[in-house]
Amino acid sequence: MQYDYIVVGAGSGGCSLASRLADSCPEATIALIEAGPHTDRNLLVNMPVGVAAVVPNKLKTNYGYLTTPQPGLGGRQGYQPRGRGFGGSSAINAMIYTRGHPLDYDEWARLGCDGWSWDEVLPYFRRAEGNERGADAWHGDAGPLTVADLRFQNPFSKRFVQAALEAGYKANRDFNGADQEGVGFYQVTQRDGRRCSVARAYIYDRTRANLHTIADATVLRVSFDGKRASGVEIVRGGRTETLEARAEVVLAAGAFNSPQLLMCSGIGPAAHLQSLGIGVLHDAPEVGQNLIDHIDFTINKRVSSIEPTGFSVRGIARMLPQFVTFMRHGRGMLSSNVAEAGGFLKSRPTLDRPDLQLHFCAAIVDDHNRHMHWGHGYSLHVCVLRPYSRGAVTLASADARTAPVIDPRFLSDARDLDLLVDGVKMARRILDAPSLALHGGAELYTHARQSDAELRRTIAEHADTIYHPVATCRMGGDARSVVDPQLRVRGVTGLRIVDASVMPTLIGGNTNAPTVMIGERAAELIATSRRDGPAVLNTTQADFGGVAGRAASVA
Repeated sequence: MQYDYIVVGAGSGGCSLASRLADSCPEATIALIEAGPHTDRNLLVNMPVGVAAVVPNKLKTNYGYLTTPQPGLGGRQGYQPRGRGFGGSSAINAMIYTRGHPLDYDEWARLGCDGWSWDEVLPYFRRAEGNERGADAWHGDAGPLTVADLRFQNPFSKRFVQAALEAGYKANRDFNGADQEGVGFYQVTQRDGRRCSVARAYIYDRTRANLHTIADATVLRVSFDGKRASGVEIVRGGRTETLEARAEVVLAAGAFNSPQLLMCSGIGPAAHLQSLGIGVLHDAPEVGQNLIDHIDFTINKRVSSIEPTGFSVRGIARMLPQFVTFMRHGRGMLSSNVAEAGGFLKSRPTLDRPDLQLHFCAAIVDDHNRHMHWGHGYSLHVCVLRPYSRGAVTLASADARTAPVIDPRFLSDARDLDLLVDGVKMARRILDAPSLALHGGAELYTHARQSDAELRRTIAEHADTIYHPVATCRMGGDARSVVDPQLRVRGVTGLRIVDASVMPTLIGGNTNAPTVMIGERAAELIATSRRDGPAVLNTTQADFGGVAGRAASVA
């Protein structure tokens, strides 16, 4: 079968790219290929509180990867949930809408990524966003990705915000506005109280005759005619097929699977490919290198509260009326993303931007919710926003159906552990403030009298990712970068990468919204390249049209 463009991966970059490209180039045919299933009718995906079930379990919608044993984590294997299905990780994440700090993108530009400074990417954020609060200099209100205030706010989440103010931190109603620093409630990617994944936003809500979605199909490798990408080899229904691309192939499979596909296709570190019997098409030493991820430590606290609003194993019996409320009105506890509140803090007041992020959950969330506890409680996550540790993704096999080898090398740089220790101490000041302290309780693994040495050991025993891997196909202006600032893979033609793997550094926040932005910008780059003229997408236009219906699908 033949298409003009083949997009591999229906996640945050792939869906936004494919949708916009189909609109801007109606004469072109686009295939959007996803290894997992369609998710439009999956209740656990669409019901926000379902995140508590889909993240900890390896399902059809979650790859549930494991890392190599991590020396910095006491030899433990880390857990890496990644979305598998239409919407990608936006179908299983906590729906938090943050963009990072403007200085993060100015840093990209300083690193040689021309066209990616804050002033240059802000129009694409605004173009994607349909914020229910309305449009302003920072936000858009007509984009397909609905951004909303939570319809349910747990009383303990409100107490967290109040306690943070009592501890001396400032309130912030908009982490994506003029100032990122402070504490408050997150805005979320929800529509009518239900998850608004990128598949919901860009694919399912509008039919396009030239956009074909292919579910449950695993891409094995990119095909080449010489050094020009000419298509992909896929497996679906137990049968191997080759799909041809007349114009370009775009990888949007994420920070783990995009470098894996490059290497399986002969693009990567030559010695590593040869060791697995893969012919080297282009020796690209940095493919799979530079892995950066947000390391996170969670303070869990058990309390004796019997409030009917707490999320706990004991509270399951209360869920039936809440389920009815959610199904009828999209409201109530089941519309919660669990991680309702949080904030961005500076470990030192002289910093130019926050270097720590907090996520507060009105539930005990232990080991990605894989370790369940009887009783009530809450948790406060402390995340290092710009870690120094660098890891790598390599191949375990030449077969792309085998999970890649993921080695984040967490806490391999001692500065990350130092910052986590500082962050835990800052978080504990919030827990000790009156609004939370009056409820008493005991921390599960930590306590206020721990020495720094004891706290370091506890962090090593329990820290792990908070799900934001990037940079394994680094964008840059230098010859060693994997992609150039137009997202074209160096050393070959007709091949681009459009996902979080191209980020040259990790932004200070959750990575879903920035990846959608990359997809929006990539659509313009590709459309402009196709027509070899002025930009065909007007990024300053306020109204980009409504959405309705469902994308065409190839059986």
